[in-house]
Amino acid sequence: MTEFQSHSFSGRAPGPRLIVLGAVHGNEKCGTEAIMSVLRDLERGAVELKAGHLTLVPVTNPRAYDAHLRAIDHNLNRRLAIKAHASDYEDTIGNLLCPLLKHHDVLLDLHSFHTPGEPFALIGPEDNEGDLEPFAHQILETRLALHLGPRRFVEGWMSVYEAGVEQRKASSQPSPPHLLSTEFGIGTTEYMRSQGGYGVTYECGHHDEPRAPERARHAIEQTLKLLGLIDGQPEAPPSETELMKLVSVVDRLSEGDTFTKSYESFDPVRRGEVIGTRADGTEVRAERDGFIVFPNPAAEVFAEWFYFAVESERILE
Repeated sequence: MTEFQSHSFSGRAPGPRLIVLGAVHGNEKCGTEAIMSVLRDLERGAVELKAGHLTLVPVTNPRAYDAHLRAIDHNLNRRLAIKAHASDYEDTIGNLLCPLLKHHDVLLDLHSFHTPGEPFALIGPEDNEGDLEPFAHQILETRLALHLGPRRFVEGWMSVYEAGVEQRKASSQPSPPHLLSTEFGIGTTEYMRSQGGYGVTYECGHHDEPRAPERARHAIEQTLKLLGLIDGQPEAPPSETELMKLVSVVDRLSEGDTFTKSYESFDPVRRGEVIGTRADGTEVRAERDGFIVFPNPAAEVFAEWFYFAVESERILE
């Protein structure tokens, strides 16, 4: 698949405009499988759109998907914006994707992750009028996230990315210029919120986990029912949930930086516990009691090595 393709369907009655993305990262294919399954059912009439508008993008990053790579030139889920002069392949895709997002109300972005672990969903901030990520759809976005299937949720992406930028600026270590701007933290859901909509990123499991496509398909069906685009009532949210807040990010500074063990997302660590060792022998310790999120033992130099999270005080409802 070498072309960016989207498939649109409209119901007879008015309703929300939903867009569902798969393979924003080319090696994360569970969303693609799920979207193609829904697309086939829509085309043969097994699923009928009653209201609203639905756009399906099975493969958002086609060349990376074909190459089974996360990206070709840069992470499509960073510094997402319309570029007057596209400097690389992902910029070209971004120029196609951003107008599409802008013309929808709701986004479901389906992903997977590179280390084993439990599925989870990332949500945006509480309603606010601040400069970093102003938002006015907290209730609707939280409602959507709670119905997707996982019991675990994560908040704080843009605030932790801003903290990471300040950390890099204060460091004596050189960082690529693009990592010194908060705009680099803007991905699909952040862009969607900036255009007046809302969206959730659902991490469906490990890249190769057999159940990940099934979870992604379930999430699409739940979203369609919740928004009233198809007939049926969505399943109730899980009775017990947990919300984590990202509070810091640690970059990998050398290919010699290594973890002390094989971490999974949300592995707990205690304050002072050695998480990894730098190439020069410096120990990287947990700043406080908390959890490792997105550990990437093969992270590129100067890219995010792992995030650190704590239990959030925010109530999901």
